[in-house]
Amino acid sequence: MAQHGYKQFCPLSMAAEVLCTRWTMVLMRELVAGSTRFNDLRRGVPKMSPTLLSQRLKELELAGIVERKAVQGEKGIFDYQLTEAGRDLRPVVEAMGFWGQKWVESRLSLKNLDPSLLMWDMRRNLNPSPLPDGRTVIQFLYQELPASKRSWWLIVEKHGEVDLCWYDPGFDVDLYVSTDLHTMTAIWMGLLTVEKAGAKVALTGDQSIGRKMQTWLGLSPFAVEPKRAA
Repeated sequence: MAQHGYKQFCPLSMAAEVLCTRWTMVLMRELVAGSTRFNDLRRGVPKMSPTLLSQRLKELELAGIVERKAVQGEKGIFDYQLTEAGRDLRPVVEAMGFWGQKWVESRLSLKNLDPSLLMWDMRRNLNPSPLPDGRTVIQFLYQELPASKRSWWLIVEKHGEVDLCWYDPGFDVDLYVSTDLHTMTAIWMGLLTVEKAGAKVALTGDQSIGRKMQTWLGLSPFAVEPKRAA
C-alpha cells in the first residue's frame, strides 16, 4: 500500500505499511466502532477529505481488512464491513486508544477541539436507560462557537435509537445543556465530571434528566483509563 515501504521482512514492518498511512488508524477506529456507511464514516473523521477516505477504504479492501457490499434495494449505496482480519485489529485499535488516554498530556488532547466529532461520539455511546420512556430531546449549546456550529440536538427515541441533528429538528426540547466546547470535551474524555464542572455546565429544563446527565452521557470508550500524564 505504501509506495516505498520499509523493505523489511519483519511482520511489524509489514503491518505498519498497511496501517500507518495517514488517517488509516483513525478510520479503523470508526470501523471497529461499528460505522459501515460512507457518510457515517465521514462524520467520524470530519477533517478527512472524501477523496482520501475513499482511497483509504480501497486500500483496506485490497489488504483484506474491509469488504465492500452493495446494500440491497439502495442503488449505489455500499456497506464497508470488517473481514476476519479487520475484526482481529480491534484489540490493536483499543490498545492504541487506551495508551493515548493514559500517556498523552491532557493539554495536547484538548488543543484539538471539534464539535462535530465530539457530538458524533456522544451520540454513538449515549446510554438511553436512565432517560424517560418516549422521545427525549437534548440540545447542546456551545456559546463561544459561530452560529453554524453552536447548536446540536440529541434525539433519543422510545426504543433507544439516538439521532444527532445540527439543525433544529422541530421537537420540544426536554433539556438544554449550555457549556463551552473545552469543558464538554474534558467531560467526554473522563478528565472532568458534570458535577465537578459546576457552573461551566448550565442545565435548563427537565432537572430529573439533568441530574442523571453523567449516567446517560456518552463518554469516550477510553475514559475509564486513568491518566498517568498531566
